[in-house]
Amino acid sequence: MTVPHVPKVAGTEPPLSGSAHTADPPADPDTLHDLTERLARTRTLPDALREVLRAGTALIDAGRGLIVIEPADGLGPDTTIGLGLGPADIGHIETVPHRALPHRRMLDGLPEPDGGHDATGSRPEDGARTEAAERTESAEPDIPGAKGIDPRLREVAARLGYAASYTVRLAADPYGGLGAATWFYDEPAEPTERQRHLIGRYRRYASEHLARLLELDRHRKTATALGEELLPHRLPRVPGVRLAVRHGSGPRGGGDWYDALPLPDGALGLAVGSVSGSGPCAVAAMGRLRASLRAYAVMEGEDPVAVLSDLELLMRLTESARTATALFAFTEPPGGPAGLPGDAPRTLTLAGAGHCPPLIVGELRTEFVETSLSAPLGMLACWEAPSVEIEPAPGETLLLYSDGLLHRTGDTTDRAFARLHAAAARVPRRSRRDPDAIADHILAALLPQGLDDPASDEDVILLAAHFEA
Repeated sequence: MTVPHVPKVAGTEPPLSGSAHTADPPADPDTLHDLTERLARTRTLPDALREVLRAGTALIDAGRGLIVIEPADGLGPDTTIGLGLGPADIGHIETVPHRALPHRRMLDGLPEPDGGHDATGSRPEDGARTEAAERTESAEPDIPGAKGIDPRLREVAARLGYAASYTVRLAADPYGGLGAATWFYDEPAEPTERQRHLIGRYRRYASEHLARLLELDRHRKTATALGEELLPHRLPRVPGVRLAVRHGSGPRGGGDWYDALPLPDGALGLAVGSVSGSGPCAVAAMGRLRASLRAYAVMEGEDPVAVLSDLELLMRLTESARTATALFAFTEPPGGPAGLPGDAPRTLTLAGAGHCPPLIVGELRTEFVETSLSAPLGMLACWEAPSVEIEPAPGETLLLYSDGLLHRTGDTTDRAFARLHAAAARVPRRSRRDPDAIADHILAALLPQGLDDPASDEDVILLAAHFEA
């Protein structure tokens, strides 16, 4: 029996060719090696799941597939991805009672249809659930013709154009059950013993790889959530200044941070920094240093050197195992604290400790601010460096950024600085008075993969301060 495919759903993977299985596919140990190598190169959980589905279709000569991730510890993430199946198709499959779907029986610990459970689908005894949960495969070779098939399953299979399915369980320490993958045949069929052997070997490797990516995904989400809570929830409104920021975290979470702090008499403090290391400990250290810098900025923000000196002393006393880079800038309204009238320009005073030099962008210039070379905080017995003053003209924008922006380009340091300068110089004229547009233009030019590129471990921060007066 052959049922035609439904039309391809826009935005989904196209169906792979499938046929009635009469002989072994051309899968062999070399093919298995190539497939595991391809899987090993995936860096995110969704990419790995799609690769597992593609590999399965090659190993058992199936046409389409569905993979469901539901870790047995209940901590998520719960994910469903289809190959050759659109969201509507997956929705139809999910209308089938759990007891009739092989992957749901594995995930829910339900026995096979001939395992003695009653027709009402009541929960089996604990022993039966344990046995069902440890089942590694399940085949339904002839859905249209077999007896005892759930009517809804038969109806959905006919609608979606598949006549057989093969399901394997995915499990790895320390999570136990991870999920299940099902592949669908267009006609009645099932894998041969050789194919089952190959998919079994691939399944074991795939489960371990998925477990590693699952752990990384959880760590990243935890570190990202923690970092976001420790960074400003919104940028302040300061007369004469418009602010914009772009922030992306690496997969393990890093210690890069930024701040924009409104100070007395209309003054503004701007800061970026980076703490050595990655993961929750680095994120926590970042939060402590940022909070300390805010306190020092309130007390003596008009002297950026004093602010960074205080921060360095604190680091030596409380964070002796870490180093950090930082840059702090202080500016008052044109005319000083009293806002005196006249043509007095706005002055911006800044100091840096091992951090990347800011970039000033305007109609008449695009140039790096020549800050004095200074070691990062925590590396010298006593840190101190002279401050630098600049006068941003109305309509100019100051860019503060983390070194992750440079590292993610994959270029040498000099080449990365040159690319950043070129990208800033090419900001369209119509966008030069919009800090959001400037930030987006630079990121698009330097990081075509976006802020959340899974191939990079670097945090990225880009803080833009546009001076209107």
